[in-house]
Amino acid sequence: MNVLFSGSVAGTGKNGAERRYAWSEHYYRHMGHLRRRLILIAIALALVLTCGTVGFMLIEHYPVFDAFYMTLTTVTTVGYAEIRGLSHAGRVFNSFLIMVGVTTIFLAVGAMTQTAIELELNQFFGKRRVRSMIDKLEGHIILCGFGRVGRGAAEELRKAGASFVVIDNNDERVERAIKAGMLAVLADASRDETLRDVGIARAKGLIATLASDADNLFVILSAKTLNPNLQLSARIAEEASEQKMRRAGADYVFAPYDSTGHRMAQALLKPHVLQFLDFTTQKGVEVEIEQVRVTEQSAFAGRTLAAIYNGHDAGVVILALRKASGEMLANPSLDVTMSAGDHLIAMGEARNLRKLEQVLMGAVSA
Repeated sequence: MNVLFSGSVAGTGKNGAERRYAWSEHYYRHMGHLRRRLILIAIALALVLTCGTVGFMLIEHYPVFDAFYMTLTTVTTVGYAEIRGLSHAGRVFNSFLIMVGVTTIFLAVGAMTQTAIELELNQFFGKRRVRSMIDKLEGHIILCGFGRVGRGAAEELRKAGASFVVIDNNDERVERAIKAGMLAVLADASRDETLRDVGIARAKGLIATLASDADNLFVILSAKTLNPNLQLSARIAEEASEQKMRRAGADYVFAPYDSTGHRMAQALLKPHVLQFLDFTTQKGVEVEIEQVRVTEQSAFAGRTLAAIYNGHDAGVVILALRKASGEMLANPSLDVTMSAGDHLIAMGEARNLRKLEQVLMGAVSA
């Protein structure tokens, strides 16, 4: 598997984010150091050749090409005969050029060799690090494709603190993901080997955002075969592909162009509704919409929604209740009974939503 790499994805929250960015920053600092070294080598060689050419032109009155040729044969120690006999001043200058030029060449060769070795070692240990990080992933999400749609999905996953790995066969896109501090793999997502390498057997879900519907369909088929329990989400460009995606095993199918068209119409027809929906996704806004599951261990299983408030303001608004049977109750009454396996769709500040989640999981009491 051909891999580019980034920081650890183990853990979530602030500490996990710091670990994700740490290796990425180290990698690019190292690459920047190697790049600066190569630039300095090129400048030193160009300076020696320029000085030698100008010196022979001024001292021996050589034509430009003859002066450059004489300089090149001197600093590379080729040892061809002089174009014509040198004067005393020319020999003194040539002696100085031999000492400086040959030393520069030797240093350049050594530095280039060191750079090549460091690049090979960096790639070798980088691949081992990626392999180690991927082997530790559990319940992660595989994001196939890092185009415009894929980048949007990646940002949402990172915002939620989810562990995920990006797969793309484009060098620039993978590099962009790495610079953003994400775990990224340079490979073909449609190959079973690639999906196995990124731990599809242990993954929670897969998002297919490749360029064509055919590629996404192939990925969905492969993923469903390798892990039948995987939650699959696919992007389509043509409406006719939706049913094919669902038959292949996709749980969720999205048409970005249709969605954009609907939002553009809503912006004119229902601008305040659209503004409210966008408000919850803006940076710096603490209000979120979250789904919270009622577990079997929760003391609230079998009780009504009113029990959540328990005589005080919980700081959240219950927008809907999805029953374990699949029935969706919008704006449910407080006397509706919650059961294990139900999901509450709630809106509020992040800290209040986390508290609600802990309560419904049975971790803390109301």
